[in-house]
Amino acid sequence: MSHDYLAWGWTPGAGLDGLRPIRKPLPTPGPGEVLIANRAIALNPVDWKICEWGHPAWQQGTVPGVDGMGVVAATGEGVGLPLGSRVAYHQSLARDGSFAEYCLVDASLVMAVPAHLEDAAAAALPCPALTAWQALAKIPEGASRDVLVVGAGGAVGFYLAQLALQRGLQVWATASPRHHATLRALGVVGVFDYRAHDWQAQLQTALGERPLHALFDTVSGAHASGLASLLGYNGHLVCIQDRQESAPLPAFSTAISLHEVALNSIHAHGQLLDRQQLKAQGQQLLQQMADGRLVAPQRQAFDFAELPQALNKLKEGNQGGKWVALLP
Repeated sequence: MSHDYLAWGWTPGAGLDGLRPIRKPLPTPGPGEVLIANRAIALNPVDWKICEWGHPAWQQGTVPGVDGMGVVAATGEGVGLPLGSRVAYHQSLARDGSFAEYCLVDASLVMAVPAHLEDAAAAALPCPALTAWQALAKIPEGASRDVLVVGAGGAVGFYLAQLALQRGLQVWATASPRHHATLRALGVVGVFDYRAHDWQAQLQTALGERPLHALFDTVSGAHASGLASLLGYNGHLVCIQDRQESAPLPAFSTAISLHEVALNSIHAHGQLLDRQQLKAQGQQLLQQMADGRLVAPQRQAFDFAELPQALNKLKEGNQGGKWVALLP
């Protein structure tokens, strides 16, 4: 094993243009830590956003990236993972991330990868699939089983639609037309083009007398607020981007509940039981994917040496699919 490794380092105030290839000293895992030799890394919208916005814990040379997959290269005290184990992870934003040959992570959140699941598929799962699972877990049983996923063409919405269907919910969705056939094939009962001026009226007509029990918005807090009136009495508005800082509807009207989703916050605020639950769920999702019970979004391959360009393309949204790079 080398004494240093290649990584993409961040430059304060420079955004994506400030990402530079650097070499960093190879860290030694401390108690409860594991060093992973990355085999695949996946891009998520949070990656380009934090590169542009910055993070309180970041400084010159901090490595971005939250999702990765690799093999256990070294372990710290109290970690029982065998060397060479294939694992996936969702890294804390406050630590050096996955955009590197190696990543030092908290062993309590490392997820075992099934033997017959491809490296790229495993790397692409943690952030979007676990976010989708957390979003769905916010919703209790209701009088209606109709739910709406706004932005089901994206990775989070795509997984969320499937998990909601597995739970026995009747799923409606918005997405660009190129995703409609795929979503319907999964079992989504109706898909609307979010650019159509009357898509909300189409949904309400299709629902008839049934109230909408939950609405999952993957766009923004402001966007979610504008859709709150679609919900029925005691409905649930779940924001996957941003959150509601103030109630979007008058008090003592439909009495909807507001929910935020913050997957990465588990690193700073989750207790041991939270971590154990998330790890177990991540491993279950990986197994479902390996067994074909969970369909992954289409993947878009890129070269690790062209990571900043791939992040820019993800930001621009000019190509579909989940961006994944394989490392040597």
